[in-house]
Amino acid sequence: MALHAEIVELMGSVPEVARDLRLNLDRLLADGELDPSVRWGVAVASAASARQPALEAALVAGAIEAVGPAVVEDALAAAALMGMTNIYYRSRHMTGDAEYDRLPAGLRMSRLARPSTDQVTLELMSLAASAVNGCEYCVRAHEKVVREAGITREAVNAVLRIAATVHGLAVTLANREAAAMLTQEVSDAAA
Repeated sequence: MALHAEIVELMGSVPEVARDLRLNLDRLLADGELDPSVRWGVAVASAASARQPALEAALVAGAIEAVGPAVVEDALAAAALMGMTNIYYRSRHMTGDAEYDRLPAGLRMSRLARPSTDQVTLELMSLAASAVNGCEYCVRAHEKVVREAGITREAVNAVLRIAATVHGLAVTLANREAAAMLTQEVSDAAA
């Protein structure tokens, strides 16, 4: 399947220093290891969590074209909810005080029980967002849920590869002006 024009255009602006990330994204979005809804949903949830608007917009456009708006809706919901819960649970964990585990979160997360796609797909999107946000507690919790639902370690690994690649691209795109300056400096020195 060909990538959406917005993704192709954006990947064309990725500096050469991140060539591997461009190649990884292309392969991971086309890879048959995961259902297309999962691949695209994980990519969108990861981009939204990485807070890179151009990458998020390109992946949203590609996902809508490839798998429809319900996947994007769940991906954005997963990113939003994990944006809240990852901070909460990671911070509780960082206190080092186990007594916080006895206190109720008191945070609404009802959307997790009512996905537009299906429960497992939303959990995989939440796993990816939690990985991007660096919340060990939430990564463990979502990984446990999907594994109990029959998702293989290989599939979980594929989700984490997509999340890592999208995050790397977000970092690269946020810093592409610096990379462009470096490329120009190298060109000037060679001339």
